[in-house]
Amino acid sequence: MISEGQKNDIPYAIPLLKQINIQGSKILADRGYNSNELLGYLYANNAEPTIPSKKNAKTQRSCDWWLYKERHLVEKLFLKLKDYRRIATRYDKLACTYLGFLCLASILIWLK
Repeated sequence: MISEGQKNDIPYAIPLLKQINIQGSKILADRGYNSNELLGYLYANNAEPTIPSKKNAKTQRSCDWWLYKERHLVEKLFLKLKDYRRIATRYDKLACTYLGFLCLASILIWLK
C-alpha cells in the first residue's frame, strides 16, 4: 500500500494488517502508531503490540524495549532506500511507477 508522502501512515495500518494473519504475533511500531483503534485491533486478533506509549499519555503501557530495538532493521532499510533521490523526493506522479522503482531499488540493495 502506497500512501501520500505528506500524510501520516496510521490510517493504513489496520487495512495493511488485515491482509496477513497476525494471530500470536508481536507487532513492532514507533510511538506514532499508539492509537486506541490500532491497539484494540491488535488485542482483538491476539497480537501483542510492542508500541511504546506516547510521552504525554496519562497511562504508560509496558513495552519490551529489547524487542523494540529490532525496529532499527526496518529503519535502516528506509535510510538505504532514501539514498535513491527519486524515492526520497517522490518524483513519480503515478503510484505504479513509484512502486516499480521502489522494487528496483530494493533489489539493488539486496544484491549489494
